[in-house]
Amino acid sequence: MHARFVSQISRITRSLLIAITMALLTTTGAIAADRSALERSARSAYQKLIDKVPAAKALSGDALAVLVFPKITKAGLVIGGQYGDGVLFKGGKVAGYYNTAGASYGLQAGAQRYGYAMFFMNERALNALTANEGFEVGVGPSVVVVDQGMGKSLTTTTANDDIYAFIFSQKGLMAGIGLQGNKVTKLKP
Repeated sequence: MHARFVSQISRITRSLLIAITMALLTTTGAIAADRSALERSARSAYQKLIDKVPAAKALSGDALAVLVFPKITKAGLVIGGQYGDGVLFKGGKVAGYYNTAGASYGLQAGAQRYGYAMFFMNERALNALTANEGFEVGVGPSVVVVDQGMGKSLTTTTANDDIYAFIFSQKGLMAGIGLQGNKVTKLKP
């Protein structure tokens, strides 16, 4: 009975992984094909973030650039994945288009959509993104994920890290959101 149960879980996991991959690839093509819609969505998400979160508003004045991923899709059952496209804004103008992707394995189940914005606070951090056509979060410049508690106390005088990330617009049910291990890659023009 145990072997049959493990076999069923294995089939379900494979089926879910295939479905996630197909959904992510379909979403990728649709978003990448219409960059103006992506830009509008990213600008809107960014504006809502700085309107609602005082720390994001404070950092926006000092950040050299902001990378906004308005919609990330994450799903998994033991094996999971996440993907989304975003826009890098520098001085209010589009400086590039990027995607973020990640895979995970472990105790997880569910599906979720969310967005995040990364505030690049110095040239070293921004160069890590632009010089290498992207980077892996957690390798290279320090990335601090700002939660609600930190968001209330963070000011430009206490902000000493390379990159600050704000997660927003969470919808769906899935335990835990993290950015560690996500790969951010520049999209080709």
